[in-house]
Amino acid sequence: MLFNRSGARLAIVVLLCAVAAASASAVLAAPADARARWDTRVLALVPLPGYPAMAYVHPNGRIYAGNYSNPNGDPAPSRVFEYDGDGTLLRSWTVQGQHLDKPHGVQVATSDGQGNIVLLEISTHRAILLEPRTGAQTTYATFPKGSVPNYAAWGPDGSLYVTDFANPVLWRVPPGGGAAVEWLRDARFDGGDFGMTGLALQADRRTLVVGMLSQGGGAAGNPTSGRLWTVPIQPDGRPGALRQLWESRPGDGPDGFAIAQSGTIYVALLLTNQLAAIGPDGVERERFPSTPHNGANGSSVPFDSPSSVKFLGTRLIVAQQSFFAGDRSHQALLDVEAGEPGLAELRPPAPAAAAKPPRRAAKKRARAKPRARGRVCRGKGSRRTCTRRAARKPRSAG
Repeated sequence: MLFNRSGARLAIVVLLCAVAAASASAVLAAPADARARWDTRVLALVPLPGYPAMAYVHPNGRIYAGNYSNPNGDPAPSRVFEYDGDGTLLRSWTVQGQHLDKPHGVQVATSDGQGNIVLLEISTHRAILLEPRTGAQTTYATFPKGSVPNYAAWGPDGSLYVTDFANPVLWRVPPGGGAAVEWLRDARFDGGDFGMTGLALQADRRTLVVGMLSQGGGAAGNPTSGRLWTVPIQPDGRPGALRQLWESRPGDGPDGFAIAQSGTIYVALLLTNQLAAIGPDGVERERFPSTPHNGANGSSVPFDSPSSVKFLGTRLIVAQQSFFAGDRSHQALLDVEAGEPGLAELRPPAPAAAAKPPRRAAKKRARAKPRARGRVCRGKGSRRTCTRRAARKPRSAG
């Protein structure tokens, strides 16, 4: 085959022009709102009583956040707020039955198969079902006095697993609700005053990831470091071996977290005002921002005690309390781009619709008894009389 230099140059020029045009088209076709990883925006400021510790992303695409405990005390009842994905406040509900003379607050933990929102309330040690359509609130589960239910995740059999911030116990609520029972008590869950935090089910739908703010009880090494632990739910429902997945740096304060489809775990670091990305192998991959404590995230509201992380598409919805400073302008929901989608939450299936009873056959109208031939009857009951009908005379012909 002969090689023509002029033709080769022309072909290269044509090829480069085509590549440039394709690149330009790709740029033009890129969505206008494409965001860089870690791009942070303010989704919403949370109204009084403030202190949002958890923002739950519902399968309906809306975001629910509740008021957690104010460390300085507050006689106002907690509220639950509903936002759309753009941060518009749609409606709210006041939590019923709290002991307002005690520390009180709610975490919007999850939702059930019917779409009811599951609230964990600390003053009455309850899990509450909030029905968004009507606002009705009913007790789903109870916990022993002294417990502080913190985060929750559904298991494969419809059990609800709940962490306890004050006790080294992972609770299990049976399917359908009721009194919580100790599922796993372990000294490594003892964080002293800063105990168990986040909880989520991995992609295998059998392994729970459990967060610890600290190891204040001293049973797992450095008491100032937090942890992520894994524990499998065995086929018989009992817990398997507890294993350490990740140890934080001293003073990080790992709180709530969310798992991506890739297996990466995004953890809110309450004390250093950062987010950490932990690989499925337990190796820390990244932190944002890279400098601890100042919370500089590029938005108008810096990280200030970020408490939880939940996925909305590829976005991380971060709730933060400003727990130590109590800065009302920082008690907000922040929107952080992760650049990858989250793992769908396991929820119990909706109850099967009750079979509709068969339609009742239309009542046949009572038919009048045919009159006896040759008789005429009148009246009812004892007054009924019958007389013989007179024979018709034949018509005369003609």
